[in-house]
Order: sequence, then C-alpha cells, then structure tokens
Amino acid sequence: MSRQNIRNIAIIAHVDHGKTTLVDQLLRQSGQFRQGELAGECILDSNPLERERGITILAKNCAIDYTDRNGERVHINIVDTPGHADFSGEVERVLKLADGVLLLVDSSEGVMPQTRYVLSKALASGLRPIVVINKMDRPDERHQEVLNEVFDLLVELGADDHALDFPIIYASGRDGWATRDHALVAGLLGGATEGRDIHDLFDTIIEYVPVPDLDGSAPLQVLITSLDYSDYVGRIGIGRVFAGTLVAGKEVMVIDRNGVQSLQKIGQILHFEGLTRKSVEQIEVGDLCAVVGLEHVDIGNTLADPADPKPLPVVAVDEPTLHMSFRINDGPFSGREGRYVTSRQIRERLEKELQSNVALRVEIRGEEFVVSGRGLLHLGILLENMRREGFELTVGKPEVIYHQEGGRRLEPIELLVVDVPNESVGPVMQLLGDRRAEMSKMHSHRGRTQLEFTIPARGLIGLRSRILTATAGEAVMNHRYHKYDEFRGLIPGRSAGVMVATETGSVTAYALDQLSDRGVMFVEPGEQVYEGQIVGEHCKDNDISVNVVRQKKLTNMRAASKDATVVLKAARRMSLEVALEYIEEDERVELTPQSVRLRKRHLKEADRRRLVRRAASVEV
Repeated sequence: MSRQNIRNIAIIAHVDHGKTTLVDQLLRQSGQFRQGELAGECILDSNPLERERGITILAKNCAIDYTDRNGERVHINIVDTPGHADFSGEVERVLKLADGVLLLVDSSEGVMPQTRYVLSKALASGLRPIVVINKMDRPDERHQEVLNEVFDLLVELGADDHALDFPIIYASGRDGWATRDHALVAGLLGGATEGRDIHDLFDTIIEYVPVPDLDGSAPLQVLITSLDYSDYVGRIGIGRVFAGTLVAGKEVMVIDRNGVQSLQKIGQILHFEGLTRKSVEQIEVGDLCAVVGLEHVDIGNTLADPADPKPLPVVAVDEPTLHMSFRINDGPFSGREGRYVTSRQIRERLEKELQSNVALRVEIRGEEFVVSGRGLLHLGILLENMRREGFELTVGKPEVIYHQEGGRRLEPIELLVVDVPNESVGPVMQLLGDRRAEMSKMHSHRGRTQLEFTIPARGLIGLRSRILTATAGEAVMNHRYHKYDEFRGLIPGRSAGVMVATETGSVTAYALDQLSDRGVMFVEPGEQVYEGQIVGEHCKDNDISVNVVRQKKLTNMRAASKDATVVLKAARRMSLEVALEYIEEDERVELTPQSVRLRKRHLKEADRRRLVRRAASVEV
C-alpha cells in the first residue's frame, strides 16, 4: 500500500466520554466486516478489568480499510488510548504512532482533567486535533459551551493557529451517527434515516489527518512502542516504520534505550487488518507493524539498518509519583488460595511487568519490593491482575515520592476536579480544605457545581470514600498530575481506630453482636480470621483488641425467656483500591485470589506494644 493511502490517528478523551464505543462504530460501519462478525460492545476493551470498570487501561490498535468518495482505498490505523492519567505511560508511547488525533469530548461534561492531560501530550507531539462532540443525544447537552471550552483549552496549552483551526464533528457513538453539519443534528435525534451513519467522520479523517511525512528511501528506522506475547513465537514488538522499508527475513540492528546494539534477524512481519494481523513480506514507511522472531526486543528500542544504525529518540515518560511495598504473604493463611506465594515468583512477575509497563519502577529492599507508579489506580490494576493470576502477597500503605531541590522539600501536586450537587459544595470544600487543597475554579450548571482544586497527591489517598459519604454518593471525582511544588504541611490521617482480632478461628454471630456498639465490622459469621487481622473500624480514634471467635457459654441454667433473634448489621466490604486508601503505616493489605484482608504489620499484640514503648522511649 502506498504511503499516500495511509492515515494514523489516535483517539484521546476523558474517562467514559465514549471513545471505545466510537471505535466500535468505525469498525462496524467501515464495510470490511460481514454481518454479525463483530459481536458485543466495546470490542477493543478485551481485558476483563476494562470491561468490569468501563475504562480503557491498555492502549490497543486496529486498522480499517475504507473506500472514500473518490473510490480510493485508504488504510486507517486507529489507536484507542487510555483516558486516565495513571496510565500516562501507555498514552505517551502510542501517540508516537499517530499523525493526528480525534479529541472526543462529552457534550454535557465538557473539558475534564484527562482531556487536558492527554491533549497536552498530543500537542507536544505536534498532532493536530479533530474535535468530536460526542453524546449529542444527551438531554443536557451544551455543545456550544463545550466548543468554547475546547478552544480555550487549546489556547491555554499553547496550540498554534493550525491546531486552533480544527474541524468539528457532532456525534452519538451509541446511536452510530456523526455529522459535520449541526443543522442535521435535530433530525438525527428525531429518527431521520438520511445521514444516520458515521461516514462524515471517515471523510474528515482522510481530509485532515496528514499523510505520513517520512522518507521511504532513507536507512531503516522502526520505533517499538508496545509489546505483545505469544506462547508459540514469544515476544512480539509493535511499532511504526519511521524511515525506509521493513522486510521480513532481513537482519536488523536492534538499539536499546541505552544505545547498546545487537544484530538480530526478523522472522515474520504482521500487518494490522481490522482486529487481526496478517503476515506480509514488507511494511512501507509510515505504517504500523508487529515484528516476530527477535530474540531481545523492548519498548523504546529502534530497529535500524545494520549498515547505518541510527537510533530514534527514546519515548519520554512522566516520573512516578507514588510508591508502595510488595512482599510475600507471611500470614497464617498463606498458601491456602494462591499458586504463587514465594518472593522469587513475585520478583519474576514484576520483572515481566516492567517489560511493557514503562511508567513502573521496581526497587528491591531486603525482602520487600518497592514498586513506584503514576497513581493508586495504576498500582491497583497491577495488584488486581496479580491476584487473578494466582499470586498471594501483602502490600503497604501508598506513599508519595518527595523531591529535594535547593534545600526545599517538593511534593507532587494533582489537579482535582469534583462535580457535586449544589447543596454539597460546603461539606466538600471543608473536606478538601483539611487536605491542603487550594481552589482555582468554580462553575455551576443545572443544579450541579464543578470545583477545581490543586491538592497534594497524598491528600487524594482515602479521599474518594469521604467525598462520596459527604455527597451521599453523588460526587464525580477526577484528577491528574499537575507539578511538583513546595510541601504544603501535614494532612490529618484516618480519624477512627480499628478492631484487631486476638485469636484465630471462625467468626461467630454471638461475638459480633457483643461488639456491634463498638463500631462497624468488616467480617461476617463463619469467616475464618487470624490473630492480628483487622476485623472492624472502632467508633473512637484508638485501636482495640477484640475476640470475634468467642462462643456463648452453655450452662445448665434455664433462661427466663428465649434469646431474641440476633440481627447483625451488614459488614463493610472493601475493594482493593479502597483498602489501600484505608490502611495506616503500621497496617498491610493481604491479597489472595479470593480475599482482600486488612491486617497489622506485626500480628502479635505483644510485638505491637513493644514497638509503641520503644517509639515512646526514643521520643523522650
């Protein structure tokens, strides 16, 4: 295929603005699939976690062969990128594959933090946006205000005149239509059949996304931006040809991120067609490809001409802002549920993750692995995947990474946007004020208020559950990394203490009933607990030891009346991320394939008391 008939485009948007659904429609309406061949919704969200959470975690690409109005066949490579800033490593890599971007914005929510974040990365890469106002079928759509917000954002991010002269598409990804003429929107919403397709978007992509401006006669240069793995052929490098032509069976010089060169032979070249890959003999400059057969290939590597090996610039990734400790599960129930329980197996799994997760860092400290990432969601997804793969491990409290500069202590600051009902503004501002947040913007619209703050990253830990409690579950929270700035002072920790089990055994209803006035329980009758496990939240600010396995003593004394039926409050169940936000420094989260448990770092009460006495003597 000629380079003139290739278009490479990335879709960027805030979380849940509909980009994966729009890609589904592009695939369905391209004309290259048979009826019924594409089944289900959110085709590209193939990862189980992506389907459960409704977000895109891993960047993926597909290709569409579309015949335009002139009868020309155009090969369009589409990259679906994550919308969450925690997956910035994915975003920055895949933008290298694109020559233009579809900026997808919700017609009601408008510009949100991740819209700003990913768009700034696209503009820094010199990509020109096509603005798609999606979800035009929403009753609360406000497309003109949203367009003004997009324009203001582009100006704020320093976009040039070329980028500011963007084409506008009005669309409903769910209903499968897109148009450049706003006058047709009312009819499409009313059920009109004419123009009820997405071909206007295809034509705009072909017209406005530039043809790859690369030299096919120059020495070969291919940048590897992503990895895949097959049990049959091993590691597969996915990337883009930036110069020359990539030919199957030829030798190439593989240049790693540190400039080390190794001569290797390509076994097979795969071309993207629809949702599949097809083996081909060569890939022209500007196109995307998957390379099979290289012994050692990694993200950021350059495949170059052995006669003239020149590396391409290495993909730059934002530094981690959060870290936590991973270690083996050394609790009494270790090995009951998981298959991988040793330190060696955890290390091998983390080393495998490092090969494709470029925003991750791992440091070994004694028996612990200090794992650093872009945020709590970034690390939480890794832990959830490890759980499902059969790993058992314990992890510590997430902590921010501080920098020292000129004798000053700097900490990561996040840009936080909270959308709340008008009546909840006061409690939310009070809550955020306690966490050293500073408000920068406030905007009200139809009974809801959008508040924008800068807040220390450590202030976000444990914030989501408190915000939801303060707003009766009505708040919508989003945040992204802003910058490193001066330390803003201490932030209050968890206000409540915990109840810690003193014995190992099966939880009884009798024991829980006796403890019902002490706080909220995390366990239910019949569950197995062990000494040192956190079984509930105390109603006061101190920790207490409790016996949740105690049974009622049986005597030969007859009671005056029958015991009343015990009605217990429902136990509070925590997801993985909520548990990580909840714990304090002396506590751990124990993860197994079937359980998420909270526990003290030292399980024996005597050991915990000894540490408290030692800390007190040091202070004196």
